[in-house]
Amino acid sequence: MSRQVVVTEGAPSAVGAYSQGVKTEKFVYTAGQLGLVPSTKQFAGADIQSQTRQSLENVKAVLEAGGSSMQHVLKVTVFMIDLREFGPMNEVYASFFPVDPPARSAIQVAALPLGGRVEIEAVGKVVDAED
Repeated sequence: MSRQVVVTEGAPSAVGAYSQGVKTEKFVYTAGQLGLVPSTKQFAGADIQSQTRQSLENVKAVLEAGGSSMQHVLKVTVFMIDLREFGPMNEVYASFFPVDPPARSAIQVAALPLGGRVEIEAVGKVVDAED
């Protein structure tokens, strides 16, 4: 099985020993994406909605750089510091997956890097990969 590192300026660069994404023949695996604006490396806002929106934009950029898309996402994991914010997060999330959303897990964690409110990772099918 081949393995290719995915790199894009459309998402924040890795700040540790990890890749933005990894592509195989059939799948693109994204690293967890915080709600950081790639050009400024600052959070898109302090609230869960703006961080969720930016996190998903970052996920989208990594998927597309790896040959996938939001329409080809199979599984998403959402890490949140406060599950009481699930409703507002889910409202933004649903706008990215309006039809046939992927499988998803949402997990509350004690803390996220840089003080983020949400971090999202995804697995997408490579668009030209055979089933």
